[in-house]
Amino acid sequence: MTDPISKVKLGFTLNGAAVEIAPEAGERLSQSLRERLGRRDVKIGCDAGDCGACSVLIEGENHCACLVAAHQVQGLRVETLAGLVEREPITQALMERFQDHGAAQCGICTPGMMVSATALLREEPAPSDTQIEDALGGVLCRCTGYRKIIDAVAGRAPRLDGRAEVGGAIRRLDGLAKVRGEERFGDDVAPQGTLELVVIRSPHARAGFEFGDLEAWAAATPGVVAVLTAEDIPGENCFGVIPPFADQPVFAETEARFRGEAVAAVVLTPEARREFAQGDFPVTWQERPAVMGVAEARAEGAPQLHEGRAGNLMITGFVARGDAEAALGRAEVVVEGRFESGFVEHAYIEPEAGFAQMAGDKVEIHACTQAPVMDLEALEIILGMDRSRIRIVPTGVGGGFGSKLDISVQPFLALAALKTGQPVRIAYSRTESMQSTTKRHPSQIHLRIGADGEGRLCGFAFDGDFNTGAYASWGPTVANRVPVHASGPYQLGDYRAEARGIHTHCPPSGAFRGFGVPQAAIAQESLFDELAGKLGRDPLEFRIQNALRDGVPTVCGQVFGQGVGIGACLEALRPAWAELRAEAEAFNRDQAGPLRRGVGVAAGWYGCGNTSLPNPSTIRAGLRPDGQVVLHQGAMDIGQGANTVISQVFASALGLAADRLVLIGADTDVTPDAGKTSASRQTFVSGNAAKLCGAALRGEILRAINAGEGAVLRFEAGAVVAEENGRQQRLDLGALPVDDLGYVMRAEETYDPPTKPLDENGQGEPYAQFGYAAHLAMVEVDTRLGTVRARKFVAAHDVGRAINPMLVEGQIEGGIAQGLGMALMEEYLPGRTENLHDYLIPTIGDIPPVQSLIIEVPDAHGPYGAKGLGEHVLIPTAPALLNAIAHATGVRMRSVPVTPSKLAAALKGDKNG
Repeated sequence: MTDPISKVKLGFTLNGAAVEIAPEAGERLSQSLRERLGRRDVKIGCDAGDCGACSVLIEGENHCACLVAAHQVQGLRVETLAGLVEREPITQALMERFQDHGAAQCGICTPGMMVSATALLREEPAPSDTQIEDALGGVLCRCTGYRKIIDAVAGRAPRLDGRAEVGGAIRRLDGLAKVRGEERFGDDVAPQGTLELVVIRSPHARAGFEFGDLEAWAAATPGVVAVLTAEDIPGENCFGVIPPFADQPVFAETEARFRGEAVAAVVLTPEARREFAQGDFPVTWQERPAVMGVAEARAEGAPQLHEGRAGNLMITGFVARGDAEAALGRAEVVVEGRFESGFVEHAYIEPEAGFAQMAGDKVEIHACTQAPVMDLEALEIILGMDRSRIRIVPTGVGGGFGSKLDISVQPFLALAALKTGQPVRIAYSRTESMQSTTKRHPSQIHLRIGADGEGRLCGFAFDGDFNTGAYASWGPTVANRVPVHASGPYQLGDYRAEARGIHTHCPPSGAFRGFGVPQAAIAQESLFDELAGKLGRDPLEFRIQNALRDGVPTVCGQVFGQGVGIGACLEALRPAWAELRAEAEAFNRDQAGPLRRGVGVAAGWYGCGNTSLPNPSTIRAGLRPDGQVVLHQGAMDIGQGANTVISQVFASALGLAADRLVLIGADTDVTPDAGKTSASRQTFVSGNAAKLCGAALRGEILRAINAGEGAVLRFEAGAVVAEENGRQQRLDLGALPVDDLGYVMRAEETYDPPTKPLDENGQGEPYAQFGYAAHLAMVEVDTRLGTVRARKFVAAHDVGRAINPMLVEGQIEGGIAQGLGMALMEEYLPGRTENLHDYLIPTIGDIPPVQSLIIEVPDAHGPYGAKGLGEHVLIPTAPALLNAIAHATGVRMRSVPVTPSKLAAALKGDKNG
C-alpha cells in the first residue's frame, strides 16, 4: 500500500536550487512557497486566480501559484520574483525601470507584474502596448492606473530629474523593496508555525444567535487553543473612528446586524487551521427580517438598528447660504434630476492581515493600517489597558483607499495574544475581507440647479440620502463633508444642501477616496451639462464662467484671497477640449456603424484634512554622532508616496538631499503621531510639520556652528560642515553629548491647519485649503451592445506645488482608474459579489492613455505652496465619463455603474435603464 499523498515528499527546483517538501493533499503551490519555503515575495490576494499577485514561472511559463497544486510541480523548475531579481538580467533591468517610472505604488501587485513581464520580455524583448496588456492582463492593480507599468515594461524614457528636493522627480525612497518583493505586508511578518485565528461570522444580514458549550467543544476539538467571544473583552466591546458615534462591537453579543459581522473567534494550531470547518463551530442562528435599503430603513415600523437614532437616521449634514428656493424661482433655466449609486468595494489587493505577540506585559500588534495611533486609541478602550502597554507596528499596506482607517484584525489579534500568551496571526480571505469591511456609501440624490439668462448660476438645492450600513464608521464625515462640497468649485450665492446618513443591515459604509463627494459630483456636474445645453453654452466655457475665484465666498462663506486654482485647471483643458470634440464629431460623421464617440468634461474640489476639526501632525528628526540624519516619519505610506514626499519637504528645509536620510516609519513606540492617512492631508499637514522640523533642526545646527541662514550644510562622517561666503566651518559631532534617542541634536515640530467651526447653517472655515481638478474623458460607445470604452483622459490638477511630479502623475492615473470603475463597472452586492471574479475592477486593458496637466497655483498654507491630491482625482472622473456618454449617444445616465445592460436599455428608450 502506498503512502497517502499528504505524506509523499516532492522535489523541484526553486530559483535555481533543489528543494524538497511534503505538502498536504491539494495544498496550493502558493501556500507551499510562502509557508514551507519562506518565499513571501509570492503574494496572496484572492486564492482564486483572479488577481495574479501570486504569479510564478513554472518551466518558464506564467501561472497563478494559487491555482497550482504543489504536487503538480514535482521535478519542475519554479521561479519567483526573489530568484529572478538575483539571477535574471531581464528582471534586473525591469526592476530599475519600474523604479524610474514609479510603476510600483503600494507594491502588493508588483511581484505578479514583474514576474508576468519577465515572461513576456523573454519571448518578446520589444513588446507593443497591446502585447503588454495581453501578458499582464491577469494581474490586477488598484493603485497605479497601469499606465506607468506599461511605460516601464515598454522601456520608455523616464521623466526623472534626480533632484532630491522639493519639485524633484525622484524615485520612491522605499521603492527598491517593492520591486524586489521584499516589502513586508500584513501576512508576511508572522514567524512560521504561529498560531492562527479564524473569525466566526454571521451568514445573515440580521440574525440572533446562541452558542453551544464552547468550553466542551474546544476541549474536544484537536488543535483548538482558545475561543474568543464578547465575554473575553476586558474593556469596552465597542469601537468607532469618531468617538461620539462609536457603536460597533468587536464581537456581536446577541444579534448580528450585517452579513459578515464577527460573533466569535477561534485560535488554532496551523495544522488544525487547515482542517477547520466553520460549520462545526457550535453556534445556532435565528435569521430575522432585515432592511437593506434607505426607503425600507426609513419606513414606519422598520426595525431600528441603534437606540437614540430614530427612523435609523444617524446624522444630518447641512449647509445653507442665501435663499436657494427664491433664486431657483427667478432663474431663467432650471434643471432637476435624481441620481443614485451603489456600494463600491475598495478591492485593495492585500486583504487585511497581521500578527500579535506579547513583549513582557506589552501587546504588540503588527498589521496593515492607515492610522496606527487611531488603532492604539481604539485598543486602549477595547482592552481596558493603559496605552503604554500597547504597541502598534504597521506593516506595509497593500492599498487602503480609506477602508484601512477602520480597525479590522487588530482587536482579534490583541485579544488572542493576551489570552494565549503566544504569537497569533490572521489573514482574511478575499471573501471575508469583502463581507466584513467598509464600502463606499450608496447614494440617492435629488438636485435642482438654476441659471440666469447670462449663464450665471442661480440657486442650488441638494438633498441626499447615504446608506451608512449597520454602523457609523465614517458616515458622520460623509454626511458633513458632502454639503460643503456639493456645489463643486463654483460661485453660488444661494445654496442649500442636506445629506443624511441612514442605517441599514448592510456592511458599514466608511471612508473611500472622497468621503461621498464623488457621488455628489456626479449629480452636480451632470446637471451642469444640462444647464449649458439649455442655455446654448459650451459646457467647458459655462464652467469657466462660473468657476470660483480668489476673493469670492464659497458656499460656507469662506473667502480665499489666494490659491483658488479651478479656473486655471479648466482653462488648461481648452486646447484638448477643442481637439477631442472635433475628433469625436468627425468620427461620428464619417462612420455608419454602431460606434459613437463623445467627450465630456467635469471639475471637482476637495478640502484637505478634517472638516472644522483639529488635525495635527508631528514630525521628529535627529542628528547622530556619525553625521546621519534620521527622520521619524509617522505618516502611513499606503502607496501614495508619503515616505518620499515628506522626506523631500523635510530635506529641502534642512538643506540635505532626501535620499541621504535614514527613515524610521510609523511605530507608536518610536514615531510621533503624524495623523491618519486620509482626507488628502499628508502632503499638506504632515508636509508642513516636516518643513517646520527641518527648519528647526537646521537652525539648531547653524547656531551650534555659528553660521548664518544662507550657509550651505554638508553632512560628513562625524561632522557637519557649513560653507558661507567662501569660508568653511566644521562642527565635530563626536564631541557633543548624546540624548536618550542617540542624537546629538533633535527637533520635533507639529502643524495643525487653521480652521473655524461651522455654525448651524454650515457657515465657517472648514478647511485651510482646497485642491482643484478638471478632467476630460473621451469614450467610444457601442450603441448596439451598450458597452463603453474609455479612449483618453486629460486631467488638469492644481496641486499648488508638485513636490514630486512623477508621484503626482501616479496619483492622477490611479485615481482615474478607480473613478472609471465606479462609473462603468463596480457595484458591490452583499452576498453576491464577495470575490474579485464577480466584483469587477478595471484591468490593464481598461485604462486608456492619460495626459496629466500639473497646475501650480501656490497655497499660502501649504508646504512650499503644496496642496493635497489623492482624493481629488476620483471626483471629476465619473461625471466626465457620464457627460461623454451623453455627448456620444444623447442619453443621460443617472445611475452608476453604467453597465452595458443599463445603457442598452436606456438607448432603447427605457429611461429607467
